[in-house]
Parts: sequence; C-alpha cells; structure tokens
Amino acid sequence: MTTVAVVPIKRNNRRLPHKNTRPFTGGQPLCWYILTTLLSMPELDRVYVYCSDPDIQDFLPPGVEFLRRSPELDRDSASMTYVLASFAREVEADCYVMAHATAPFIGAGSIRRGLEAVRSGAYDSALSARKVQDFFWKDGRPWNYDPDCIPRTQDLPPLYQETSGFYIYTREVITHLGRRVGKRPCLVEVSGIEAVDIDEAEDFRIADALYRCGYLPGQEVG
Repeated sequence: MTTVAVVPIKRNNRRLPHKNTRPFTGGQPLCWYILTTLLSMPELDRVYVYCSDPDIQDFLPPGVEFLRRSPELDRDSASMTYVLASFAREVEADCYVMAHATAPFIGAGSIRRGLEAVRSGAYDSALSARKVQDFFWKDGRPWNYDPDCIPRTQDLPPLYQETSGFYIYTREVITHLGRRVGKRPCLVEVSGIEAVDIDEAEDFRIADALYRCGYLPGQEVG
C-alpha cells in the first residue's frame, strides 16, 4: 500500500503571521518538528509539504519534497478538504497521512497506530483525538451531569475531541467521498501534550514553554 504524508502550509496566517516557520526558543522552525517525525517513519514512502510559496523550502529538513500549490488554495474560502483533494489529484497514493505543522508534539507511535488501523482494512480512516471527561454546560445549564448528584469526573461518559494533529485516509475517502474522515473512522487517543495545537500567539508561548521544559516534539508522552 503506497502511503504518502502531506503537510499543507500557508505562509500568510492571519491570527499568528508566519507561525509555521517561527522557531522555538533555541530550536528549529515550527514546521521542522512534525516533518522530522514523519521522515522517521519507514511506513511512509514520501513526505510532502504542499505550499504556494517556494521560500518555504528554506525551512524544511532534508528529505521533504516540496510541491507548489495554487495560491487560490490560500484563500479563506478554500476548505482544507478542498486543499487535500487538490493534493490527491497531483500525487496518487493508496493512503494519505495529513498532518499539521501546528501540532509539533504528535508522536510517530500515534500516527503508526492510525496507519495500522487503516491498513488492516477494518477502518477507512483514522484521526487523532483527545479523551475528555469533564463538566460541560450548554445553553446556560449543565449538559452532561446532574448538579443535584455530581459524579466524579472519571465516572462521566467520555467524549472525544478531534485534535487536528493528523488524519489518515484512503484514496477512495478523499476522491470519492470528498472527505478526510471516512465512514469507518478509527479514533486514535493521544496525550494532552500531543494534543497541543497552535493557532494564537498564546498557544505558541505554551508550546515553546513545553519545549523549553524538555518535551521534545515527536517523543512518546504518556
């Protein structure tokens, strides 16, 4: 089964400009970390960055292939599914691993579990998710618990939050269904550290603090 990884990168981020190439304190550019993790996986035949700006190549580790995408895909109106469908039209593979530069702490082991699930045939896709057991409110009232009989959080029914760390899908899922999550998805539970995703400046400061505390991107975190 031919498997390729793709990391879509947009240089003109509005909420945190140039976040994908911003370095951690004493470290490498943000995009370097997930790409290095993907390059370490022998299960992947090729690792791509899909970006409209050729200058991104100055920030990539050796071994990553650059594929230039249309600037139209940088528009806010272009959904990520549309970007991934465009990539699939240009690069044919049986299976795709899509990851984000903004999730630098995702470990190869978590991605591998998703790949194994899809390759088994039992699932047509896999995605990273964080298990959440906490008290939630909706429309001004408790949503998942009774305030007259407050349970322990560990006794609450678990919910699973997509982390956007990675999505794994077969070619049929993206080309025929037009989705990155198929009809038989596998949820790969990841740790709180792996679930870190960078959107805003505060998110970057938190991730940088984790990095300075010794949480190395790509390592397995229990």
